[in-house]
Order: sequence, then C-alpha cells, then structure tokens
Amino acid sequence: MEGDTKPWGYRWRSSRLLVVSSITVALFAETFLYGFLAPILPYMLEERLKIDPSETQNYTTALLTSHGFIGLVSAPIIAHIAEKTPSQKTPLLFSLAGCFVGTLMLAFAKSVWVLFVGRILQSTAGAATWVVGFALLANNVDKKNLGKSMGMAMSFVTAGMVGGPTVSGALLQLFGYWTAWSFPLVVLVLDIIARLVMIEPGRRSSATPSKSSNASTPNNEEAPAETTALLSDPSLDACPVEIKQDLKQKYYKAMLSDPRVLTALANVVFTSSLMAGVSNTLPVHLREAFGWESLLVSMMFFCLQVPNIVLSGPSGWLRDKIGLRGPTVFGWATMVPLLILLGMPGDPNFPWAGGDAAGKPIFTTSLFGLGSVLPLVRGVGAVQLAYVVKELEATDPVVFESNRSNLRAFSMTEVGYSLGMMIGPLLTGSLFEAVGFFYMTVGLATICFIQAVLSWFWLDVNPPPQAADELDGQEDA
Repeated sequence: MEGDTKPWGYRWRSSRLLVVSSITVALFAETFLYGFLAPILPYMLEERLKIDPSETQNYTTALLTSHGFIGLVSAPIIAHIAEKTPSQKTPLLFSLAGCFVGTLMLAFAKSVWVLFVGRILQSTAGAATWVVGFALLANNVDKKNLGKSMGMAMSFVTAGMVGGPTVSGALLQLFGYWTAWSFPLVVLVLDIIARLVMIEPGRRSSATPSKSSNASTPNNEEAPAETTALLSDPSLDACPVEIKQDLKQKYYKAMLSDPRVLTALANVVFTSSLMAGVSNTLPVHLREAFGWESLLVSMMFFCLQVPNIVLSGPSGWLRDKIGLRGPTVFGWATMVPLLILLGMPGDPNFPWAGGDAAGKPIFTTSLFGLGSVLPLVRGVGAVQLAYVVKELEATDPVVFESNRSNLRAFSMTEVGYSLGMMIGPLLTGSLFEAVGFFYMTVGLATICFIQAVLSWFWLDVNPPPQAADELDGQEDA
C-alpha cells in the first residue's frame, strides 16, 4: 500500500511547524557559536596563545573580519551548489559537520592559524545555514504571515546571540575554560537531532501526490504536486545552459535595479555591521573603561540582546499590520542618540558621564535601549526581499521561478549579512584604535541616520490582506 512507503512520523516530521522549528534551531546554533567567542576570546589570545594584551583588539578585529569575509565569498557558491542538490537536508547536514569540526578546532587551538581555520569552518557552515534555511522558511510561510514568521525566527537568532556571549563569559569565570566549551557541543547535538528528524517539504510530492495529479497521471508514475522539491523544475532543468544563464542574468538585473531591493540589502549590511562592530569592541572597551572581566562583559551582551528576544515577535507582527517603512525608520532614527550616549561613559571629554555613579548606569541603560529598538530593523531586509520576489513571481514566472528565486534572494541576503560582518569589525576596530570608542559610536550613529533616510524613501509598506490572499491563492493554484 502507498501508506507503507511513508517514513515513520511522516505527518508531523514534514509539517510546516516542524520545518520552521528546525530552521530556527539551526539559526540559533549558528548565532550562538558566533557570539560565544566574543567574551572568551581575550582569555584565549592572552592566556592560551600568549598574545600581548596590546594586540588583543587587533587579533579580535582580524578574526571577526575573516568570519564575515568567508561568509561573503562562500554564500554565492553555497547557493549555486544548493540549486543543484535535490535534497536541502544534505547541505544543512554538511554545514553542521563543518561547524562541529570548526568548534573543536577553536576549543583546542594552541596557535593562531588553528584559531583562524576553525573560525573559517564555522563561517562557511553558518552561510549554508542562512542561505538554505531562510529559503526553506520563505517557501513554507504565506506572505501575509511572513513578517511574523521572520520575526519569530529572528527571536531565535537573537536568543543565540545573547546566549552565546552570556554563557561563555559566565562559565569561563565561574567554572573554567573547558566547561565553557562543553556548552556549544550540547547546542550542536540539538541541531543534529532537529535536522535529522525533519523531512523537507520537497519530499512530500513523492509520498502524498495530490488528487488532481492522480487523476491525470498513471498509477506507476509520480506527478509533481504543489509542494514540488525545493529546487526542482523539470522544464527549466531541460533548458540549455545558455538559456539558464540568460534567465539568471535577467533575474539579478531585475533585482539589483530595483531600489527596494538595494535598500533591503543596505538594511542587512548596516544591521550586521552594527551588531558585529559592537561585539568586536565591547569586551576591550569595558575592560579599559570599567575594569570589567568576562562575567560582567557577558552581562552587557545580555542587556543588549534580551530585549530582542522579547520584542522580535511583536516587531514582526507590527510590520505585518502597518508595513515596513514606519517601524524601520523609527528604529534607525532612535539608534542615533542612543549610540552617541553609549560612547560617552569613559571618554575624558565627558567627565559628567564618568565614574561608577554615572558612567555605568548611562552605559547600561543606553545598551538596553539599543537592544530594545534593534528588533524594528533586524530582519527587515529579508522580509522586503521576500515581498519583492513574491510580487515578481506573479508578473514573470519564467525568470522568477518560485523555488530558485527564494534561494537566490536569500543568497543575496547572506552576502549582505556577511559583508556587514566583515565591514563592521574592520570599521569599528580601526576607529577604536585611531580615535577611541566615543567617535567610533558617532560613526555608527551616522550610518544609522543614512539608513533611516534610505528606508523612508524606498521601503515598501505591506500590501493589504486581500492582496496577500490573492497572491497566496495564485501560488496555491
């Protein structure tokens, strides 16, 4: 019987809920491992690798910049390979293996080159997770709920970002180096379980053909259902290579000539630059300004990221209800004074903001405020790209075939994210060394103001529910 061919637990293992949950666990693991290194890195460099403390910031900048650079280079390659791979579970599992090996190399590193190779493996694996994971997410969520779903996914991303540095700094100071590194291995085991249990949407067509396909197809043949494999389109696969290349060029030309897409990508670059830049300089600045060690440094990461966990879901709901433009502009504009205020404690030009009585409360409050408005801008680029792609799919289904277009769109998102991860540490590290932490925050505030202006002119508002329902109906048909 046909039911006998279904894998164990097929119904719940292939459900949208489990697919989205598996993707969010993967994103959590990737961001957890990225943030995990920040508070523990000075100890690794100075105590285990015997690097001079005066060089700690330079090595931190180089390591975080290389992470962004590798992600920038590997994302298009990964997207190209994923297009040729029938099963999206395979690249996700390969990325997990690379991440596991890279994490072990970081933990056991006794030389700088091993440290960099481990970080490169983690970065490559992270790029695969973001590109394939967000493409799967976009293909399994209706447009009218996309902002909310992206917001929930970003909540897990934020949980990883806050959990990583908070756990590493606390465990290092309270229990030691190897206890700290045991925690990421637990996270990776959970990621393994989630990825192995999930049955990707592309497998449904072979197990549960639709009624319409049964009516028009012999019983011994498999007909493509509405949930065709993520990257399979037989009519396009049969095209000559020249036609495929021409369609791909038309796709990227149409996307990159759209100011909405460029604004979305700028949002991705600026957001990741801001987050990576702050993570790059925060441990060294807090040690110099207040004499804080890893535990208190990790608490500052906690203050920055915890509001993200609470507010990412509501922020996504707000974008679904009133559109992208208003919340995003407000978020970027509010960050300008918060960043300037963040840089004042510990700077000799602002003696009123110095000392324990004023400096520490000002710094902590500003950081908490910054974390509270970050959910308004994080994830906006991915949502905007998904909106544009779904709109263009309806107008030009040949160039914007639904499955490949999502994968390519989120490959562009990952390139922008990795570019920001490279620019952020490089920019903040250079400014921190040259002009100090305050003027570094002024530079970041300027970037936020520029993005607020761009968002005001070019970000879309969410289409009305009836328009979203019509588009969903076209897709289901």
